[in-house]
Amino acid sequence: MNPVRIIEYQPLHQSHFDRLNREWIEEMFEMEPVDEWVLRNPEEAILQKGGAILMAEYNGFVAGTVALKKVDDETYEFTKMAVDPQFRRKGIAEAISYASFRKAGVLGARRVILYSNTRNAAAIRLYEKIGFQHVPVESGVYRRANVKMLIDIEKAVHNAAQYFLQTHIKQELWK
Repeated sequence: MNPVRIIEYQPLHQSHFDRLNREWIEEMFEMEPVDEWVLRNPEEAILQKGGAILMAEYNGFVAGTVALKKVDDETYEFTKMAVDPQFRRKGIAEAISYASFRKAGVLGARRVILYSNTRNAAAIRLYEKIGFQHVPVESGVYRRANVKMLIDIEKAVHNAAQYFLQTHIKQELWK
């Protein structure tokens, strides 16, 4: 059995959500006010506005997270994706990304967008691999954002279905 398990966020995960994201943001960039708000208040910033947060466990340890922030009735932002450094290169980022596509579909998304930075080349390669396409980035979202990507939900859900058929990763999201 695959040691990766994707689950829905619970309030007890807030410290992990904060820790995982704070680490990569502070390592590569600078915390912005919007980051502080979301990391300290994920229920209000993400969940109460119609979004979702997923957590990845690896052999029982909280190893990763991703959020889907509702932008409008058809668009969700893939945001705050992080994997604990000691659990990287184990397929967690890919698994939680595909799980987020399935969750976005359940939420009624027609598209998923993300913002990144060319300094985070490994993440951008992953996003390209899983089907995101580059689109022009508008200003004013995040100071660090110089990349914007988009994926159509039908393509995203199809890619996710293929992935989960091949990997047998346990998801407790749609039971």
